[in-house]
Amino acid sequence: MSDFAVQLDLQHASGTVELAVILPTYNERANIIEAIRRTQTVLGNLPHEIIVVDDDSPDGTADVVRRLARQDSRIRLIHRIGRRGLSSAVIEGMMASTAPMLAVMDADMQHDETALPRMIEKMQREHLDLVIGTRNAHGGSMGNFARIRVRISQLSAQLSRSVCQCEVSDPMSGFFLVRDDFFRSAAPRLQTGGFKILLDLLASSDRKPRIGEIGYRFRTRMHGQSKLSFHVGVEYLFLIVNKLTGGHLCPRFTLFALTGASGLLVHFAVLAAMYLGLHASFFDSQAAAAFAAMSTNFAVNNALQQSRLRGRRAWTGYLRFLMLCGLGAIFSVSYANRLHLTHTSWALAALAGIAIGSVWNYAMTQIFTWETPSTRRAVSLSS
Repeated sequence: MSDFAVQLDLQHASGTVELAVILPTYNERANIIEAIRRTQTVLGNLPHEIIVVDDDSPDGTADVVRRLARQDSRIRLIHRIGRRGLSSAVIEGMMASTAPMLAVMDADMQHDETALPRMIEKMQREHLDLVIGTRNAHGGSMGNFARIRVRISQLSAQLSRSVCQCEVSDPMSGFFLVRDDFFRSAAPRLQTGGFKILLDLLASSDRKPRIGEIGYRFRTRMHGQSKLSFHVGVEYLFLIVNKLTGGHLCPRFTLFALTGASGLLVHFAVLAAMYLGLHASFFDSQAAAAFAAMSTNFAVNNALQQSRLRGRRAWTGYLRFLMLCGLGAIFSVSYANRLHLTHTSWALAALAGIAIGSVWNYAMTQIFTWETPSTRRAVSLSS
């Protein structure tokens, strides 16, 4: 090998990125500059890159990061259009890096970036697959959070251990360091629709990982709003169920089934009240029950969606929902009425009609009602 080739190899080795810090963002414009500055400060001369994965934040977070990236090659931006979700953002950021170590942090500065050097040192010294920044070990705490939120976090952690292959103090942590090879071995089994990527990673591993923990104090958010919501809680429960069933239970269909169950109860309540109580015709009773069930399904489904429709958009979405599901309702009512005319019991006829309409309703509500136009364009382009 020539002296010039050796020199090139040495330059390449010296410029190799050792660590990638993944920062998933949504409406973090007020925090992102300081979060990046603090992270770079504690990493010092360690060859690293910071990958910000932004879900098309309306507040212009991506524009801020783009300007920073033009001035500093260590900063990278993945600007996602038509996709949203914490876990999928983290996975996409990790897959975009060639660094042997991958760190995940929130961009709202609630995670203590000064723990990163200790996490790196522990991983390298003890040859670990994963180092978790924990609020529940020595040196860690939940900070100034309300007692009820602390209790919820503790209960969630206890539930999480039912799907983990190892004992960790804080499986709900969003602050961790993982070796690239360990992450990639589990990546094909990860559930991209969830919010608790660490729990998913632990539950999806095909071997027991070598794990270490570093305690840190959870900070109070300085700017913006917390992403913790009812929808996040639902996604977490779906993740637990998905892993307990070996990944065979589709979260999206489970959501549809749960909302459908609420509609089913309303349907039979209205049907029984009109047909048995008011002695209306079965056809009229079934039609009123179908309308009430559709309205209930929309309300419940909308409450569970990450991209929840509000205000005028909620009313517009409700009307679209009724129109799209109307054909399914016609099939449902007509089929049930036909069965009832053949002396099938009213309950069995209604149940059979609901089953017929459910197939249509599932497809229509998932494709058209809550997905954005950009999402639909992305789907159509990829198909």
